[in-house]
Amino acid sequence: MAKKLVIVESPTKARIIGKFLGKEYEVLASRGHIRDLPEHSLGVDLEHGFQPEYEVSKDKTSVIASLKKAAKECEEIYLAPDPDREGEAIAWHLREALQSAARKKPFFRVQYNEITPRAVADAFAHPGEIDMQRVNAQQARRVLDRIVGYKVSPLLWRRLHTGLSAGRVQSVALRLVAERERKIQSFQPVEYWVMGAKVRSPKAPADPFLVRLSKIDGKSPVVPREGETQPPTLSGKRIVEEIRRDLDGSLLKVDEIKQRETSRHALPPFITSTMQQAASSVLGYEPKRTMKLAQSLFEGGKGGVGLITYMRTDSVNISKEARAAAEAYITGTYGAGYFSQNYYKSRSGAQEAHEAIRPTDVMRTPESLVGKLDSAELKLYELIWKRFVASLMSSAKIAQKTVYLKPERGGHGETVNATEVAPYHHDYTFTVSSSELLYDGFLKVMALDFRKRKDEDDAEEDDDEVDRLPQLVAGDRVDVLEWLAEQKQNKPPARFSEASLIKALEANGVGRPSTYATIIDTLNSRKYTKHEKRQLIPTELGLSVNDLLVSKMPSLFDVGFTASMESELDEVESGKVEWQAMMGNFYGLFTQWLAQSKEPPADASRVNEVLSLLSQVKQWAEPVKRGKRTFSDEKFVASIREQLEKGEKPISEKQLTALAYIAIRYREQIPDGERRLSAMGYSEELKKDAAAPDQESVSKRLALLASLEMGDNQKKFIDSLRKQAERGRKLSEKQLAIIDRIILENRHAIADFETVCEDLGLPKEQEEAAAPADTESPILLKLLGEVKEWAAPVTRGKRTFSDQEFVASVSRQYQVKHALSPKQRFAMKRLCGKYKAQISDFERYAEQLGMTRKPKEAIERRAPLAEPSVSADGSGVPPSEDKLA
Repeated sequence: MAKKLVIVESPTKARIIGKFLGKEYEVLASRGHIRDLPEHSLGVDLEHGFQPEYEVSKDKTSVIASLKKAAKECEEIYLAPDPDREGEAIAWHLREALQSAARKKPFFRVQYNEITPRAVADAFAHPGEIDMQRVNAQQARRVLDRIVGYKVSPLLWRRLHTGLSAGRVQSVALRLVAERERKIQSFQPVEYWVMGAKVRSPKAPADPFLVRLSKIDGKSPVVPREGETQPPTLSGKRIVEEIRRDLDGSLLKVDEIKQRETSRHALPPFITSTMQQAASSVLGYEPKRTMKLAQSLFEGGKGGVGLITYMRTDSVNISKEARAAAEAYITGTYGAGYFSQNYYKSRSGAQEAHEAIRPTDVMRTPESLVGKLDSAELKLYELIWKRFVASLMSSAKIAQKTVYLKPERGGHGETVNATEVAPYHHDYTFTVSSSELLYDGFLKVMALDFRKRKDEDDAEEDDDEVDRLPQLVAGDRVDVLEWLAEQKQNKPPARFSEASLIKALEANGVGRPSTYATIIDTLNSRKYTKHEKRQLIPTELGLSVNDLLVSKMPSLFDVGFTASMESELDEVESGKVEWQAMMGNFYGLFTQWLAQSKEPPADASRVNEVLSLLSQVKQWAEPVKRGKRTFSDEKFVASIREQLEKGEKPISEKQLTALAYIAIRYREQIPDGERRLSAMGYSEELKKDAAAPDQESVSKRLALLASLEMGDNQKKFIDSLRKQAERGRKLSEKQLAIIDRIILENRHAIADFETVCEDLGLPKEQEEAAAPADTESPILLKLLGEVKEWAAPVTRGKRTFSDQEFVASVSRQYQVKHALSPKQRFAMKRLCGKYKAQISDFERYAEQLGMTRKPKEAIERRAPLAEPSVSADGSGVPPSEDKLA
């Protein structure tokens, strides 16, 4: 039996470290956190120092049992989770859970920034103790997040619907996304013009090039920048035409040439946020995927050794050993002049004891790992490797030339008498620039365009850069081939991408390296945001959640306040602030904000008035049982009456509204009920109720739909309407119209449909309109019926996409409806293209179904279709990289 027990988080890490340490050590994995706050209660003692009430996670019972057994049999215990707050907390929880089994055996904390034999050996040669300040910082964050989520989420449940969540940091990130969207929605574009000329010089090269009108009367024309609305200088066609007439017949003369040498410096090595941003922008990886791949590279995976340093860091520090290794590689590969001892400064508050993200061995080039890593891992490793190597290389040298030109009347060689020509109405200056790479420096590795990229904020600027210029000198003249004027509009603020949101969170001090990916993943999984073309767009639900939270608790979800809390957590970790004192200050503010967010109670006299009306109801509807819950109008009214009599909790406006709707439903049993309710201010509600479909008609429709086969989405929708009806709430005309449409879509599955149609009052013209001829589906189903070998199902998130199940699903739907939707037909066409090798006579059918048209032609011939995402229930299209022939 090994004398020393080592505990890490993952089995992969345990396997690799076990090889490094040898038989004297037994290395086991905790598989992440082993204890947490309870799932279904607050789990924080608010009265006694905010003490957390931890419990063993449900899926970790057997893990704890194995660790306790090993702790009993060993002599020493080494806790070796990751070197950050979460890792420190895991180590502390492990010690707390194993102390009784360990029986006073010593616990040691070991940390390493990379999983290599040297780093691991050094860590075990210098073990330390658990850093309780770091543990307390993690506990404080966990308690903060639990209190906010547990106390604020019910606000969303009451006002929107159950199941929604608020988060201390996630809701601030949502606020950034939502407020950007509101700016986009309210944006009013400003039109402006950009002017210039197409010119040609008599000197080589004789190719025409473009110059830009850069100054009028010594001032640059005002161009509205992205998201701004200041009035532009060239605001209308009339002004542009006046300038064009003023310049007509002129050539351009070189007035001045300015040359300067500039340097483009390498960027620092990656930290967590910049790695996620680069992986998103360059590789298209979501932050969650990037961190998963980085974790695999850190742990070593198939390679048996860690390939990169720890990936959750905010420090750009590089160790002496890594610098020396990089110097050897760079000078040996590119030459001594390419190495530069660059030092970078981390942001304020960064943990300088950590390193930047870098390869553990710079000699292990991306090319050497081809075939040893999968494609996604290799791409991320290459990104990290190049960024690190470039960070210690010399700057690129660039020669920039800018030519300034003035208009001049007359042609080449002509002598023009200044007194005989009309002066220009304005002083015009045109410019053109070019750049030449003198020395590539770090660009040798990065292979970037040496011209400096524009910042996002400068996206509206029109530059005057050209690839190359003739050898012009002051006094040279160039012919104007054409005066140019282009009308433009400034753009609204750009939506956030995942990369730019991480950048904004970091810039505002919201979140930390370990939380960025989780924040974005939570927004997406909660359906508060969605992806479109790499943009992060708030959904209607996300906008509603944000509007409610910001209107009710603006101070809590303020960017500045959230950043200040992050700073306080850093101070807890550094020992400057005691975590329970910090929590006390926060909770004092929080309880005030929470009290202010509550709705004012309903008018008690108004509640009594409605209850008085309901006291006259003698015959109540039968209670409706739904799952484990029973809904009873009579019992609900009685509970409100009891709550009012006790006086412990005021009646809310929501409860009063529910009472009023019950009174409206039972108004026929209330003497003069309609007039009395109208006098109380419920006229509009009475009108809506009178116009709503009668319950008998709705019940017939719902009963009919219960016998039909429908997709999951339709089933859920109909089920929600059935619950609404069973609770006594009438359906709206719009809801009834949707039910009728579903019935008409399934007419072929309904026996004696014409009689049913007449009984339900479905208009004949609607029936006919709902039955477009579908001549494509039979052909498509026939073609796909020839496919024998299907691609393996693909899992994305919680959904599994299967081509074979999708075809089976739409086939069943067609047998019932005798028609499929345009999206479903489009999906089947894509699948035909994907499996065309198995389809006989594919080309003939492809031509018949319009699948061989070029994209532009296809768009012109049919209404545009969004490319749907479809699962096996036939509600979308299976993911595929293949294109139609």
